[in-house]
Amino acid sequence: MAVRLPRPHRDDVRIAVGGLLGGLLLWALGISPRRPGDPVVLWPAHWAVLVPLVVTAGCELLRRTRPKAALLLGTAAVSADTMTVGSLVTVVLFTDLMYAAVLYGTDASARRLPWVTGLLTVIGAVVPVAVWRDPRGLLIGAGVGVVALAPAATGWVVRNHRDAAEAARLRAEQTALLAEMDRTQAVTAERARMARELHDLVANHLSAIAIHATAALSLGDPKTSQESLTVIRHNSVEGLAEMRRLIGILRDGAADRAPAATPTLDGLGTLADGARANGLDVTLDTDHREVPAPVELAAYRIVQESLTNALKHARPGRVSVSLTERDGVLDVRVTSPYGHRGGPRAPGSGAGLVGMRERAALLGGTFDAGPEGALWTVRATLPLAEGTGRPTSTEGDPA
Repeated sequence: MAVRLPRPHRDDVRIAVGGLLGGLLLWALGISPRRPGDPVVLWPAHWAVLVPLVVTAGCELLRRTRPKAALLLGTAAVSADTMTVGSLVTVVLFTDLMYAAVLYGTDASARRLPWVTGLLTVIGAVVPVAVWRDPRGLLIGAGVGVVALAPAATGWVVRNHRDAAEAARLRAEQTALLAEMDRTQAVTAERARMARELHDLVANHLSAIAIHATAALSLGDPKTSQESLTVIRHNSVEGLAEMRRLIGILRDGAADRAPAATPTLDGLGTLADGARANGLDVTLDTDHREVPAPVELAAYRIVQESLTNALKHARPGRVSVSLTERDGVLDVRVTSPYGHRGGPRAPGSGAGLVGMRERAALLGGTFDAGPEGALWTVRATLPLAEGTGRPTSTEGDPA
């Protein structure tokens, strides 16, 4: 099967055609560096100079795709040119082949050619002087340096700059890719945080609304219906306020708004009172020192969501909430009656359990929830930073 050569670059075609036309013009005008009678001219025929010229111009077509082969053929052609009256264009084309071999060739060729041409330059300068005892022999070394060493060194410098620019471009692309990955992760984390906040803040109110609306519709007692509607109104107003605050955070210019107070463990009493107003029998027991703000917020949200789930799913009975500091962690435990019932008092999606697990994981803690006998138990362990603080008071609510 015939080997198909790669298509030459259009710039290489221009160089080859331009060099060939320039050499033909000098040949037609009879301009050459040597005369037919010079001792080094072995082929004095006027047409002999065209053979190296055509070969060297043809090698220009391979300078980018086959730089090593082009340089070998060009070396043979320029050597043959020295045996004719010569053509300046052939020498110029050879210097370009040497430059291209270093620039477009393999890494090994790019490293070796400057050293080889430098050695040839030294030999070309030293040997003629040593043999002929004539300082003019240095001109041979100078000619080799101009024809071979200078283009090879130039190609090496340009190649290094090109490789450095390519490395810088790759680094810039990698930096941009890492920045985009960081941005995507940040957006995803922020969306997850907002989803947790939206669920924890609004779901509690909406669950209470759904439960008391059902009670108001199913009971014929005007007093009970009035109480249910009061609870519905209260939770509707609270839920609407939370929604407006979250929407304000998401809007442009939210930084101008006064930040909402972050819930703290001191607010667990109020949270328990709200759950009792919604019909839960809640007891609260806390025994801990001051804890870091992230742990405080996570513990508050876990208790809040656990009370919401108890309101929707638990059987009638006592719901116990306890927070205990031990061995460098804050242990959060919420239990509620568990067992079969006609169905949840309000629909659920399971997002609350996911949010509680995420909050614990973000702090390096653990979370589990599931039945333990006749109780449904939610437990989270949240690591605490070492520090001291005054213990908070223990609050208990008897049955």
